[in-house]
Amino acid sequence: MVRLEENEISFPDPAQYDGHEGIIAFGGDLSVERIWFAYQNGIFPWFNPGEEILWWCPDPRFVLFPDELKVSKSMRKILDKKVFTITENQNFQEVIKNCREINRKG
Repeated sequence: MVRLEENEISFPDPAQYDGHEGIIAFGGDLSVERIWFAYQNGIFPWFNPGEEILWWCPDPRFVLFPDELKVSKSMRKILDKKVFTITENQNFQEVIKNCREINRKG
């Protein structure tokens, strides 16, 4: 596993880390630039406050195929009411900014 430096935005090749349960690196930072680069390479951060940032790229990845998705009756009722707007690949920078700035209990 590789330690990431805060001043260099790079990641190791995930294929080199088979057997580490998907963890490929630790450290670095959560800058927009690093998150953007990570997501473009199928890598994402997961950690607890006060701990090192762990960077994950599990194989296999969980993937939803819209034409194979089975929606339950109860969920269909909610979706039909148009309570939620479902989008993809929309305004990534703003989503990451809001994730960083939102107040959370604890």
